[in-house]
Amino acid sequence: MILSTGMADLGEVEAALAALAEAGTPPSRTTLLHCSSQYPTPFADANLRAMQTLTAAFPGRQVGYSDHTLGIEVSVAAVALGATVIEKHLTLDKSLPGPDHACSLDPPEFAAMVSAIRHVEQAMGDGVKRPTAAEHASRAVARKSVVAAKGIAPGEAFSAENLTTKRPGTGISPMRLPDLLGRAAPRRFAPDELIEL
Repeated sequence: MILSTGMADLGEVEAALAALAEAGTPPSRTTLLHCSSQYPTPFADANLRAMQTLTAAFPGRQVGYSDHTLGIEVSVAAVALGATVIEKHLTLDKSLPGPDHACSLDPPEFAAMVSAIRHVEQAMGDGVKRPTAAEHASRAVARKSVVAAKGIAPGEAFSAENLTTKRPGTGISPMRLPDLLGRAAPRRFAPDELIEL
């Protein structure tokens, strides 16, 4: 069951869901579509965060968006906020009479919306913060290492004056720079040479 919530407040949504439950529709078989029943809906009235309110208020149900705004941006944003269903009007001629055609998508626009939604779905990821496989290869190039800012003699104390950081990140991390200060250089280092201990 897909239940649009256009023109409804939270209490009316609750009453509609109670009627569905009484008729035997389980929560897992119900998708709530947040909706503003304006044709077209101004962006300021889209209130996409209401989808999060519906999710919190009615657990166990999928939430989507019934979109009457112009263009595709709001539908794409709704997917980024968790919409599992998008309802968007499709027309072959926006100049036809009636309130729906002007805010509907033509077939090329509809295809662009679907493509953008699929890209966003891929981009959502799994939520685990970790470097991607491609980033591992970039890390050595993009990060920096501790290097000699100028020639350093054996036994000379490492200092803020004779150490600096430069790419690539194949040596000692700049995060360890404070630990190096005051330590004796184990050998001679030429300017820009990676520091080794």
